[in-house]
Amino acid sequence: METIGHFLDGLASAQPTPGGGGAAAISGAMGAALVSMVCNLTIGKKKYAAVEDELRQVLARAEDLRAALTGMIAEDVAAFDAVMGAYGLPKGTDDEKTARAAAIQVALRQATDVPLACCRACRAVIDLAEIVADKGNLNVISDAGVAVLSAHAGLRSAALNVYVNAKAIEDRAFAQSRLDELEDLLAGAGDLNETTYAVVKNKLV
Repeated sequence: METIGHFLDGLASAQPTPGGGGAAAISGAMGAALVSMVCNLTIGKKKYAAVEDELRQVLARAEDLRAALTGMIAEDVAAFDAVMGAYGLPKGTDDEKTARAAAIQVALRQATDVPLACCRACRAVIDLAEIVADKGNLNVISDAGVAVLSAHAGLRSAALNVYVNAKAIEDRAFAQSRLDELEDLLAGAGDLNETTYAVVKNKLV
C-alpha cells in the first residue's frame, strides 16, 4: 500500500488519477479506522463492560469496511482508466464506431457502480459512528465525531461520481436504478451526520 504522502502527491499532480473517487474512498476508510480506534479503546475497560460485546461486533464490521474502502482507491482508478480506454478506441469504420460505443457503455456502468459501492460503505460507516459516539470511551469520543464527518464527506463525494457517470449511460433503467439507490443512501445521512456530531460535541462541552 502506498504511503499517504505518495497518494497525495498523485492527487495533486496533473494526472487524472487518483482523483475525487479515490479521495472519497480514503475519506470513508479514515472514518472506518476511527470507528475501530474508538472501539479498541473502549473494549476491555470495566466502565464499558456492558457495551463490550456490541462494540466487538462494530469493530469487526468497521475493519471489513476499512479494507473494502481502501481497496476502492485502486478500483476507482481502474474504472476511470476503462472509460478513457473505451473512448480511445478507433472509430474509423461503422463497426469500430459500434464496438467503441458499446465499450464506452460497459465502462460507464462500471464507473457508476464503483462509486456507488463506496457510497454504500460510507453510509455503513456513518451508522457505526453513531453507535460509538453514543457508547464509546469518553476519552476518545471526539474521534467518533471525526469518523462520522469523514464518512459523510466520503459518501457525498462518491455520490458526485455516480451522478456524472450515470448521466452518460444510455440504458436509463440501469442508470435510474443506481440513482434511486443513491438517493436512498443519502436520505437521512445528513441529519445523522449532524445529530452524531451534536452528541459528540455535547459530551465535550
